[in-house]
Amino acid sequence: MHRISMLAGALLMAGVLSAQEWKPESTEWYYPAPPVVKPGKTLGQPPSDAVVLFDGKDLSQWVSVNDEEAKWKVVNGEMIVVPGTGGVKTKAYFGDCQLHIEFKSPPAEKYNGQGRGNSGVFLQSRYEVQILDGDNNHTYVNGMVGSIYKQSAPSANAYTRNGEWQVYDIYWKAPRFGTAGVLEEPARITVTLNGILIQNNYVVKGHTPYVGLPEYHAHGRLPLMLQDHGTAVAFRNIWIRNL
Repeated sequence: MHRISMLAGALLMAGVLSAQEWKPESTEWYYPAPPVVKPGKTLGQPPSDAVVLFDGKDLSQWVSVNDEEAKWKVVNGEMIVVPGTGGVKTKAYFGDCQLHIEFKSPPAEKYNGQGRGNSGVFLQSRYEVQILDGDNNHTYVNGMVGSIYKQSAPSANAYTRNGEWQVYDIYWKAPRFGTAGVLEEPARITVTLNGILIQNNYVVKGHTPYVGLPEYHAHGRLPLMLQDHGTAVAFRNIWIRNL
C-alpha cells in the first residue's frame, strides 16, 4: 500500500481526522530527506556516489573468477578480454544497483552468431545480460545483444555498428530469500542500450544457464562478473551505484 494511503487509513480509523478535516499538510512528510547526489559532468560519467570499477587506468577493482590476478589487458584506457584467460569479477560485492558499462565488439572478421563479439554482464555473478555484436548478426533472439540470456529477448535492437562503443545502463533489484532459502521475491531488471529501453522491469526467472531451465538458489550480495567467451571485447567507463 502507498505510504499516503496507509497514513490516511490510520488517521481515519483512529478517528483523529474526518474526511472533512483534511489539510494539505496532513499528507506531507519531510524526513528522511534523500541524500544529495551530484550528476557526472557529462552524460554517462559517474555521479558523486558511484563506485568506479574501471576508469581506464588499471584492474585494481577486479580479480579473475578463480580469485587470482585478473589477466585481461588495459590498452589506451580500455579493458580488453584476453581470450582463454577466463572471466573477471569485482572484488566488491553488490546487491540492488544501478550499473553503467560501455563495450565495443572486436572486428567481425569471419565470425557470426554467438561467435561474434560475445561476452556478458553477470549481475550477482549469475544473471546475464548478453553482450554480442548486433550489427547484421543473426542468432537466437533470446541470446542476442540486450537479452536476459535464454529468458527475455530485447524489445529492440539498439546496437549501432561493429567497432563503435555501445552503452548499457542497467537497473537491478536483487532477489529476496527468506527462511531456509525460500524465494520470497524474484529479481527484476530494467536495461537501456544506447539510451533506448530494451528490458522494462523484467521479472527474472532464475539464473541464466546455457543448457537447461533457470532456477533460483539462495544467495546474498555477490560480485559483478564479466565473461570471457573467446573474443576480445573491450570495456570502458564502468561504474555502479548501490541502491
